[in-house]
Amino acid sequence: MTRPLAVVTGASSGIGAASARYLAREGFEVICAARRLDRIEALAKEIDGRAVQCDVTSASDVAALTAAVGPELQVLVNNAGGAFGLEPVAEADLDAWRRMFEVNVIAVAAVTKSLLPALIAGRGTIIVMGSTAGQVAYEGGGGYVAAKHGAKAVVDTLRLELYDQPVRVTEIAPGMVQSEGFALTRFNGDQSKADAVYAGVREPLTADDIADIVAYVATRPAHVNLDRITVRPRAQAAQHKVFRER
Repeated sequence: MTRPLAVVTGASSGIGAASARYLAREGFEVICAARRLDRIEALAKEIDGRAVQCDVTSASDVAALTAAVGPELQVLVNNAGGAFGLEPVAEADLDAWRRMFEVNVIAVAAVTKSLLPALIAGRGTIIVMGSTAGQVAYEGGGGYVAAKHGAKAVVDTLRLELYDQPVRVTEIAPGMVQSEGFALTRFNGDQSKADAVYAGVREPLTADDIADIVAYVATRPAHVNLDRITVRPRAQAAQHKVFRER
């Protein structure tokens, strides 16, 4: 039997790689899309999926991904994204802000737009990996907060516009997730700063925690839409209130 088809962007590590594994366990053929070809080829081999090298900010790469998908698609996980820097607005690196908006907002719209005909044909589900940063601001988060608020707006608008189509639209908004590379990327490879984000926090969320939710959303009955799922570790009561053991 033909397996239902899923696409996961940013599948080379962290939440993306974990989501690909969880969807494969649920019986999906997963197209693993990311820039780092060696990583997604290894992952695709592991889960009996396919690897498509794709920079989601490249129009030609998105077109090639769409061609690889074909006429029908059941699940799209718009996971590619990222945070760059933690400076106050007064010291903002505006090039970093542009990069964050490009990958977290424009690329989500571009990939979704390109794959939408296949998703409609496949009665599909669109899952956008948002963030609690898209719900509340915090000091130093200006660029990332703005970008994730933008992604949230895309999700909500898309759901309204597709109300008469057989396509579900969900945002998963994680809080503190200790996943491979996120904090390290944010701090330009500074391991000490990345480690400090999670210092003293008992059991922050993991990539597997989020991937489990991705698989849950993707496997609900077709008439059930989970508009938005906000998920934090128990130690994080709010964006600014985190219990840290000394």
